[in-house]
Amino acid sequence: MFKDLFQKKRKYATIPSDRTLRSGDQETQERPKREIPEGLMTKCGKCGTIQYSKELEKNLKVCPNCGYHMRLNALERIKMTLDEEGFTEFDADMISVDPLGFPGYSSKLEQQTLKSGLREAVVTGRGTIGGQPVVAAVMSFDFFTGSMGSVVGEKITRAIEHAIEHKLPMIIFSTSGGARMQESILSLMQMAKTSAALARLDEQGGLYISVITDPTTGGVSASFATLGDINIAEPGAVFGFAGRIVIEQTIRQKLPDDFQTSEFNLQHGQLDMVVHRKDMRTTLAKLLELHSTKGAN
Repeated sequence: MFKDLFQKKRKYATIPSDRTLRSGDQETQERPKREIPEGLMTKCGKCGTIQYSKELEKNLKVCPNCGYHMRLNALERIKMTLDEEGFTEFDADMISVDPLGFPGYSSKLEQQTLKSGLREAVVTGRGTIGGQPVVAAVMSFDFFTGSMGSVVGEKITRAIEHAIEHKLPMIIFSTSGGARMQESILSLMQMAKTSAALARLDEQGGLYISVITDPTTGGVSASFATLGDINIAEPGAVFGFAGRIVIEQTIRQKLPDDFQTSEFNLQHGQLDMVVHRKDMRTTLAKLLELHSTKGAN
């Protein structure tokens, strides 16, 4: 349903034309000029394999060579995970302001909107997965590195409250660099606000599934991302609070190479399962079916 919602002007790259140039007794052959659409090919950030972007999209943006799960924006994840029909977005017009008058913050918000095509770092709404009704909040690293400001916290809290009111399960797809520093204490307050809303959902017997994607760090990982009744992560996703360098400098020890990956966290009891992107929709549908209630309205 989000097709053609945000269109960007296509850019092109030019390569030399096919012609012969004489330089003394030598001839040099140039390649033909062709207009190559920008974004036609995508390079894997892990193994370096270059592949057609359209083929990569068909593979859910997972590298067929090494299995690396590339980052998705909120609209891409909604399209891949929720059923095509029936998704209703909440609070679509809610945008951040500059409550503290932080230098350059307003202009950066405008730049992030133009760059990502999103109004904020999270999209919330109600839809279905495999026919099972659900309220979903989907974060996007494309907008301000998925940082959690007042609007992100408010939108997620309102989505949770909708789930409580209508007796629906809640799913949050997390990806974030942490709290948004430009909003200072106001951003940190969102940790408590979202956690309190999830506590009310739990008191009402509601189901909350947390899906952690790459990367999920800082205040988001220290709040709603780790409070799920079921905590799931994509393969290879970086998940933790502080960064590797900070921790190594603090404890003065070398950390394992796979530290803070999904697999490391699963092995140490921080996750319930690691699910490949191609299996995510089916897995979530089964979990929702197992926990479904007839009281949803």
